[in-house]
Amino acid sequence: MKIISTNIAEPKTVLWRGRKIQTGIYKKPIDEAIFLGKEDVAKDAVIDRKHHGGENKACYLFGADYYEDWKEKYPQLDWEWGMFGENLTVEALDENNLQIGAIYKLGKAVVQITEPRQPCYKLGIKFGTQKVILEFLEYGHPGTYVRILKEGDVSTGDVLELTENGPNSLTVAQYNELINQKVKGRDLVELAIENPCVSLKKRELFKKYV
Repeated sequence: MKIISTNIAEPKTVLWRGRKIQTGIYKKPIDEAIFLGKEDVAKDAVIDRKHHGGENKACYLFGADYYEDWKEKYPQLDWEWGMFGENLTVEALDENNLQIGAIYKLGKAVVQITEPRQPCYKLGIKFGTQKVILEFLEYGHPGTYVRILKEGDVSTGDVLELTENGPNSLTVAQYNELINQKVKGRDLVELAIENPCVSLKKRELFKKYV
């Protein structure tokens, strides 16, 4: 898994239901390294701190290989890396192979896989339609957030090098399925509850399905 683009955003003001709001989803590729800090990516706009940034969502990774599918759905858009609001666009990223809690060396940083991205209305604003939210959920490749265990620079060309597997076999894809399915599979629920790298809030929520 290789980094093919580093992306950050300036705050952007957009209209939503008749009012002006700010967002950091309009990320653009930059020709330099980005610094992964404990709470966020340096120089990147993180507006809604309730849902973005912080220990479990310090940096967002999305798979470059999925862009072609989305370009076919939305050929009218001005496509470039960072379109999904990701800080790092990653070649060969597959959520089916990323275990929650797995640790990777990445450039000068060390990161830990935490959780899939759940899209909000701001992705719909960027794509020009709120129907993209459901499409994104159904597509099943949400990308992943990471926790920063060691801060450091990450550059285009750097590779994610696995140093430690997750505490159990729960993958980003399975976690994403579990969050979004109406009927929760007991096996996945138990995997999530038993995985200490799943947020405590989510583990407590899943316990009601056991």
